Amino acid sequence: MEPVVSTMQEHQLTITDLFRHGATIYADSVVTTWEGDSSRSATYAEVAARATRLAGALTALGIEQGDRVGTFMWNNQEHLEAYLAVPSMGAVMHTLNLRLFAEQLEYVINHAGDKIIIVNASVLPLLAKVAANLTTVEQYIVVGSEAGTADTSGLGDKPIHSYEELLAAAPDAFDWPELDELTPAAMCYTSGTTGNPKGVVYSHRSNYLHSLAEAGANTFALSQYDSILSVVPMFHANAWGLPYGGWLAGCDFVMPDKHLQAEPLATMISTLRPTVAGAVPSIWNDLLSYVDTHPTDLSSLRVVPCGGSAVPLSLMKAFEERHGVHIVQAWGMTETSPLAAVSHPPKGAEDDPWIWRAKTGRVSAGVRLRIVGDDGTELPWDGEAVGEIQVKGPWITGSYHLDPDPEKFQDGWLRTGDVASVLPNGFVQITDRSKDVIKSGGEWISSVDLENSLMAHPAVYEAAVVAVPDERWDERPLACVVLRPEASADASELRDFLADKVARWQLPERWVFIPEVPKTSVGKFDKKVLRRQYGEGQLTVETL
Repeated sequence: MEPVVSTMQEHQLTITDLFRHGATIYADSVVTTWEGDSSRSATYAEVAARATRLAGALTALGIEQGDRVGTFMWNNQEHLEAYLAVPSMGAVMHTLNLRLFAEQLEYVINHAGDKIIIVNASVLPLLAKVAANLTTVEQYIVVGSEAGTADTSGLGDKPIHSYEELLAAAPDAFDWPELDELTPAAMCYTSGTTGNPKGVVYSHRSNYLHSLAEAGANTFALSQYDSILSVVPMFHANAWGLPYGGWLAGCDFVMPDKHLQAEPLATMISTLRPTVAGAVPSIWNDLLSYVDTHPTDLSSLRVVPCGGSAVPLSLMKAFEERHGVHIVQAWGMTETSPLAAVSHPPKGAEDDPWIWRAKTGRVSAGVRLRIVGDDGTELPWDGEAVGEIQVKGPWITGSYHLDPDPEKFQDGWLRTGDVASVLPNGFVQITDRSKDVIKSGGEWISSVDLENSLMAHPAVYEAAVVAVPDERWDERPLACVVLRPEASADASELRDFLADKVARWQLPERWVFIPEVPKTSVGKFDKKVLRRQYGEGQLTVETL
């Protein structure tokens, strides 16, 4: 008997295919970019035409398949054009985090090997701080109406181009290559928990499948009837995949550009009427404070995916009960593209949905998840056992760029560093983190980096930094300092000392001076003791 074989065609799942689908099927969908007092809009067909010219322009500048193109940009139409053009031409888009400290920014650009950087004119000063030390960058492309008059002297003597002038001179057609779906499409670096940030490289296939998953009813149910307010930065895990997921589904887009404060976001929602909006809890906290005192029509919002850090139940209830806005908690990370779990209540939970909505999330289709004990044993999904979350799947990274880091992977599973229990129906509840990192406003802060920088001060003998709860940012660092005998220093002096060593947003506001740092039996800092002492009010804390 002849064996049965699949009769299905082989078809590569690429961003090029995703790009063509949206541009053709949803040509009339609209991308709107907020400019402060007004907005500008373009249809998918117009965005696609400009993305096509961008591919031609980059090719003329020497970009070939596999070359890295950095984007140092806000969420705007031009950034979306790069999202479509760069991977579709076979190059690799590297979204650069606008919030990175200069040394980390320099590191990730050089480590990735970016050949060209597309940069918004408004953030040129940030890029200028590291330009002299960028070893692989050959050219810059400046975006924005002020590109022609922007001060680019800080970029050195490398060629600098105007984005609009390049597009105007580029051909209307481009010969898109036929790419293998496993071709690298984009890369994003983690914020860095300890040491340098680590690069995650997404494939065409992973992005395509992730986009399909976001359209599912058990995730965000994206469709042509939606308009996405893309608040989460496009450099933060590919804006949670919303640019690609939304384009594939034909959603309209509202791009806030640099206008991320509560007042302009409220204006965008009330005037441009998005149905979906994604951002970290700190953004929604600020927006809640604003709309509570400035009545705003938020009724267009159908669902608000929220993640990056644990979403307070009080925040979700306040939006639901006072403004009719439905926030859904989601969990993931740069390494998971990031969709891994979404906390929609299960069927039959109508009487008390908040029990479920407060949980970390329910495992999404396409993601396999397990929890593992300290001894490496896989633990049951019984809601009681607690272990480290490990995941695998088609949009989960299996390594880091040029950094194998075997401790982060176990038998093909990604070790997330989050500790949780899981119910039999797949609902995850994170209880702690296996490493002492601080997640503030959706971004990681390395306690080790803060400690090492503090201990460089001549008056500091020891320093331990732990995460403590914060109403606005979810977590903030508490600096616990032991001074050398006969030495003196106050919190203000130490904070000033840190100011040129870490990013400003990482500087601790809370300080405590202690006689010694608690130690474990093997001489390591015992941070759980400090966290307990803080929670019980045993520490005398100074807040700057």
